[in-house]
Amino acid sequence: METTQSKERNNPIAKMGNVLLQFSMKYMPDASIFAIILTFLTFLAGILFTDQGPKEMLLNWYQGFWELLAFAMQMTLIVVTGSAVAGSPPVKRIIKRIAAIPQNGRQAVWLVTTVSIAVSFVHWGLSLIVGALLAKEVARCLWQKQIPFEYGLLAAGGYVGQMTWQGLLSSSIGLSIASPGHILEGEMGVIPMAAYMGNGMNLFVTVALLLLPPVFAMLMHPSGSNVSPLDMEAIQKISEVERPVAGRPENPTVGERLNFSPFLSGAIGLMGAIYIIYAFATKGMSALDINFVNFIFFILGILLHGNIANYIRAVADAVSGATGIIFQFPLYAGIQGMIKYSGLVTILSSAIVSISSPATFYFWTLLSAGIINMFVPSGGGQWTVQGPIAIASAKMMGADVIKTSLMVGYGNTWTNMCQPFWAIALLGITGLKAKDIMGYSTAIMFCGGLIFIIASFLPV
Repeated sequence: METTQSKERNNPIAKMGNVLLQFSMKYMPDASIFAIILTFLTFLAGILFTDQGPKEMLLNWYQGFWELLAFAMQMTLIVVTGSAVAGSPPVKRIIKRIAAIPQNGRQAVWLVTTVSIAVSFVHWGLSLIVGALLAKEVARCLWQKQIPFEYGLLAAGGYVGQMTWQGLLSSSIGLSIASPGHILEGEMGVIPMAAYMGNGMNLFVTVALLLLPPVFAMLMHPSGSNVSPLDMEAIQKISEVERPVAGRPENPTVGERLNFSPFLSGAIGLMGAIYIIYAFATKGMSALDINFVNFIFFILGILLHGNIANYIRAVADAVSGATGIIFQFPLYAGIQGMIKYSGLVTILSSAIVSISSPATFYFWTLLSAGIINMFVPSGGGQWTVQGPIAIASAKMMGADVIKTSLMVGYGNTWTNMCQPFWAIALLGITGLKAKDIMGYSTAIMFCGGLIFIIASFLPV
């Protein structure tokens, strides 16, 4: 036993995770503070590196501040509709069954990470909520069995889906460029989702992301003697009693009968399902865009909850998970405005083209997207800013526009692992703080980075 523990303590991957966790716990601010700090950094960068003065940068900030309102609502609905589906009784039963499988901390980390990644391929918002709920439920099971586990690493595993979703069905970039009338249709045409998802390079990335990060995360789990103790808030979260599903009151009023009527929810669900089938039948994969994905999960949530009253309650519970989006999206829109209107993105992209060769262009596109994501942590928002420059650069270099688009997408998701913006909902569900998971998620980011970098040198 002593030898095994010693080996685990000397595991270099576990050591890396611990070092980054300690750094995160000491220096990582709250996600909202992070947005404010980035606002100031962007403001100063615009003054230092462009011809914009303080007044112009202030005007750029306000001009951008409200530009993502529609997109913010779409992102809010992704979290809310995904959370409502994840919180439905059928999905919760599945999560509980899966959560009972692991028999030790390492198995638990592998399982949570794998599920988070697999679900992200379908819906990144659903992955975020399912990952958080699964991490919390697994933690509850292990805690009740008195099995040591690293809760922050479990939650980080539930967050890994935010690094893996840009290559498949939930890709905001892929859904955008597959839609007629998208912002770059004149430059690159309409790219079907089948071409975006189904090329060899992206299939390699998809398989590698499903296999490698879960193993890497599992190897970071410390030995039992080195597991971090749970704080009171985390204990309260994993031990809280789940509210029972509300049923129709005895002697219901007419209004209560309507609220809990399975016929009303079934009728609106059937109506939505007919449209979904019609859209796929007439448009195929081109039917997929952000609004359509939200519509699918809106209808699915209504059907899974069985009546409107329970669905409304699930939505009300889910809205708190979107608090960070509501508060921070205007700040990030302001950052985006300063970057876009000051010319900072043009400066960065021009610098990338100047140092690129045909062989390294995709690598530098990936790296620049990862950096810009720290300032604009939204796939759709970043594509609005960086997409025109990336595609123009690709044409200058004679590069493939699909691979260029994928590299922007990979870079956008890659650095989510050290950017706490999208972790807000997960942190609310698990009762943890950003500093509890960011060290581990940053370590996993290095594993994902290796996959993305290799892909940047592969043919499409």
